[in-house]
Amino acid sequence: MSKVFFSDMRTGHKENLFDKIAKLLAMAGLAKVVTAGDLTAIKIHFGEKGNHTYLRPVFARRVVEEIKKLGALPFLTDSSTLYPGQRKEAVSALICAIENGFGYDCVGAPLVISDGLRGVTETAVAVAGEMLREAYIGTEIVEADSIVTMTHFKCHELTGFGGAIKNIGMGCASRKGKMVQHSTVAPVVAQKNCTGCGICPRSCAHDAITINGGKATIDPQKCAGCSRCITVCPVKAINIQWNEAADQVMRKMAEYAKGALTGKEGKAIYISFITQVSPACDCYGHSDAPIVNDIGICASMDPVAIDQACADLVNGARGNEGSALQTGHEPGGDKFRGCWPDIPWEVQLEHAEKVGLGSRVYELVRV
Repeated sequence: MSKVFFSDMRTGHKENLFDKIAKLLAMAGLAKVVTAGDLTAIKIHFGEKGNHTYLRPVFARRVVEEIKKLGALPFLTDSSTLYPGQRKEAVSALICAIENGFGYDCVGAPLVISDGLRGVTETAVAVAGEMLREAYIGTEIVEADSIVTMTHFKCHELTGFGGAIKNIGMGCASRKGKMVQHSTVAPVVAQKNCTGCGICPRSCAHDAITINGGKATIDPQKCAGCSRCITVCPVKAINIQWNEAADQVMRKMAEYAKGALTGKEGKAIYISFITQVSPACDCYGHSDAPIVNDIGICASMDPVAIDQACADLVNGARGNEGSALQTGHEPGGDKFRGCWPDIPWEVQLEHAEKVGLGSRVYELVRV
């Protein structure tokens, strides 16, 4: 039975919330995970521009401080997005992160995009899963000595909720890795938007794109799924075909989490904030009203256990009237299906446990 350490949001003059963050990490085993000289990745979502429910940078600063006390060298990291948004490549992503408050002057650690300038700096890691044989992980995650995962626990339109498993599995994947999880076919060009500028065929390393009749065309037989073309298109005419079913995405995501953690056995720890539990992902350029009140913070060395505990705590709370929550307002009601009724969110937990990421059985230790 895995231990999940939990603290509510109550504070006083003798102990503030930052002290609670430090205490939770210590009790969960930070000193066992992080050792002197480690290049320690703090995996965090920097938030999309216009979003406001991403984790506060000052929370990250306290985590940085605790890691530095152990003699390690922390850096904050995330990977490029698959869709053509503010964080589609490293330069724009870092600008977004700094504008959202994650500059060195605030967090006390450098920012590193784990999959490089254009999301193609990746390492293929063997996973031997049921769905996949290898996972394409951002190289800087693979190269890190230890990892601390800071997660904003919230609902998600494709996986029911976004927790530690998603933060690692989707968040550490390169753009190609995200493509593998979301789609089984090549990107498609919206012909009405394409200007035939010729940038995408010049950027394609697989000669999969040609200009015909003044419009770009992608050959699905040659396409390797790296999605670099999405990044370079100046008019956003190249789009992902989001054809993979939600349950399959979650299974792949769990196996990608296993890939991201390969080689880091005993060198990973998770802290999840059940605050501002929004009905959708922090990747949107807006944040809707929370579906429950702030609940607290969890920490554990087991990503499955901490996600199960967070899900149970959210479902055990009373839902907020007037939010996007449509059903399940009562304590014990399914809040995730209350927002996304067709998503079998338990699949990510079941499959993560099945592939050996951790246990759904846990002991909640209240701090």
